[in-house]
Amino acid sequence: MSMSKRLAAEFFGTFWLVIGGCGSAVLAAGFPELGIGFAGVALAFGLTVLTMVYAVGHISGGHFNPAVTVGLCAGGRFPAKDVIPYIVAQVIAAIAAAAVLYVIASGKAGFDASASGFASNGYGAHSPGGFSMTAALVCELVMTAFFLIVIHGATDKRAPAGFAGIAIGLTLTLIHLISIPVTNTSVNPARSTGVALFQGGWAVEQLWFFWLVPLIGGAIGGLIYRHLLESNDA
Repeated sequence: MSMSKRLAAEFFGTFWLVIGGCGSAVLAAGFPELGIGFAGVALAFGLTVLTMVYAVGHISGGHFNPAVTVGLCAGGRFPAKDVIPYIVAQVIAAIAAAAVLYVIASGKAGFDASASGFASNGYGAHSPGGFSMTAALVCELVMTAFFLIVIHGATDKRAPAGFAGIAIGLTLTLIHLISIPVTNTSVNPARSTGVALFQGGWAVEQLWFFWLVPLIGGAIGGLIYRHLLESNDA
């Protein structure tokens, strides 16, 4: 498959993740009486990955996340030379999706992306539950590492064929159910970047954290699977 088609697939997959996941948080989670809440947002994020894995995963591998790309590289499943192009496509897609979401959300009177947080990730005073930076670090690191372990396992040649998208999507749902109160759940630097740029204040100041920690967590998860769990059989 040509690189241009692979990057296009990563663009559309990441775009859908941000529109579906962050869009559910911004537009639907807090709607009076009928809002979908944390559980609905968690499910929305999982559904975005599940649907796009089956839609375009056969083209690009279905990363949609710089931490996944780095983790698959660390796990020996993805060539290092393709890491940067994939990440660039993912970040551009996340920014584009956040821009579309901003236009939609701005259609409501009184909307303020800065004041609302615009589904941005944060710790300390900007954590939904007031969790510390240390708690956020442990949470994002562990969640991203396990996400990569599941991705490696679900796509292993020994795993049942055709079910990887379900396992990966449900894992992302579970991760959000656990960690939305802690950081609003990143485990994805591109997703964090897109909305942070439109929040424009504290989210941009804390954005470095939601790049560094998920990337390290993804690499750890990839290395764990590669050296402790992956079969050496031919």
